[in-house]
Amino acid sequence: MPIYLMDALDAINNFFISGGPVLYLIAVLTFVMWVLILERFLYFFVGYRVDAKNVIATWEARNERTSWAAQAIREKLISETRIKIDQHLPIIKTMIAICPLFGLLGTVTGMIDVFTILSITGGGDAKSMAGGVSRATIPTMAGMVAALSGVFANIYITQKASRESSLIEEHLTMDH
Repeated sequence: MPIYLMDALDAINNFFISGGPVLYLIAVLTFVMWVLILERFLYFFVGYRVDAKNVIATWEARNERTSWAAQAIREKLISETRIKIDQHLPIIKTMIAICPLFGLLGTVTGMIDVFTILSITGGGDAKSMAGGVSRATIPTMAGMVAALSGVFANIYITQKASRESSLIEEHLTMDH
């Protein structure tokens, strides 16, 4: 394995050690959040086009589009498409909201370490207390960075979902 990869892995390992066990939770949460975000991107650029064409073709194949039954079928098609469009969006939003909370959990556990050292040493060991403060601030930063990375992607995905929901409704006209 090249030296630069070993150095990078060592730096990542040191980061996780200095941040405490809460960083592992934040890392897993961030990974799952980004898997869901990337799935939504992939859906909008590949899968949605197929779904939209199928829904429009199903609607256009109808001879009659003005009756109550036709209107009910139109609403059903729109609703099913919206469900596919909005899939995973609430989960992504929840994960974005949870990331900073996990960071705060890391802050609390780090401060507990500081207070433990303070009670044992009586405040005379500044170096040990600095390690606890570091353990308190690193998860906060990691949680905020993870949340911010998801916020921008979520804004784009939410706007795209809203736009596509409106467009599919416009395409299913009741003109016949």
